[in-house]
Amino acid sequence: MKRRRESLLAQRLWALFAAGWLLFSFPLLRLWLADGSTTWLGLPLLPVALFAAWAGLVALLAVLMEARQG
Repeated sequence: MKRRRESLLAQRLWALFAAGWLLFSFPLLRLWLADGSTTWLGLPLLPVALFAAWAGLVALLAVLMEARQG
């Protein structure tokens, strides 16, 4: 049972890696660069989107690793 749980965790970590790879790939980043004057709450959209994607990946990683210990 423990081996299966470790295998499932490894699969989820690889999926998280793939999601991060896709989120930070140039074609998807290009979507946020469509118009340089686009802002969100007065901030340029690209840095906001990058920070939100990074924070989301870190949060998901924390959830996965904490669930492993519990």
